Amino acid sequence: MVLLQTILLVVLVYYAVKLLLRWLAPKLLNYAVKKTNERFGQQFGNYQDFSKQPDNEGETTIFSKTTRKSNPSKKVGEYIDFEEID
Repeated sequence: MVLLQTILLVVLVYYAVKLLLRWLAPKLLNYAVKKTNERFGQQFGNYQDFSKQPDNEGETTIFSKTTRKSNPSKKVGEYIDFEEID
C-alpha cells in the first residue's frame, strides 16, 4: 500500500510541476526578455535611433563618424635594417 501511495504521489507531483511550468514559463520568459531589453537600452541608450526614416521621402541622411588620427611624431621604436645571410 505504501508503494502505491508513493507512486501516486510522484505522478501527482510530476503533473503539478508540469502544469505549473506551463503556466509560469511564458511569464518568466517575458520577464527575462524585458530585463535584457532594459539592460541593452541602458548600455546603448546614447546612440541615435537609426530606424527612424528621414522626414522627407528621398532625403539622404549622412551620419558623421569620428576617426582617430595617428600621431606621426610619436616614436614607436628604432628601425633596424638587416640582410639575410645564406
